[in-house]
Amino acid sequence: QVQLVESGGGLVQPGGSLRLSCTASTSIFSINFMGWYRQAPGKERELVASITSNRVTNYRASVKGRFTISRDNAKNTVYLQMNSLKPEDTAVYYCNAEKGFVPYWGKGTLVTVSS
Repeated sequence: QVQLVESGGGLVQPGGSLRLSCTASTSIFSINFMGWYRQAPGKERELVASITSNRVTNYRASVKGRFTISRDNAKNTVYLQMNSLKPEDTAVYYCNAEKGFVPYWGKGTLVTVSS
């Protein structure tokens, strides 16, 4: 079992920044895939960014150059630095980890981009 707790969401103006954190209840050293997903009202959940155990990253096109995913194995934490935020980034952001081909999810943190 892996419990994931997200934090760092909130209300931010367009063009602003936020850093999301996802802390796991166990060591993430051996967890190959960790990712951030988001779900906006009325839309399907979508993958925003992912990072592997050897720190290979992947981003959806709409966030490339604005978002950065990173992991700190010593702190069992994955981060999502979000810059130049846009209203269309508004969503609940979920942390995901896959261990032993089993997916684990956090409860999500709300990000609202609005003036």
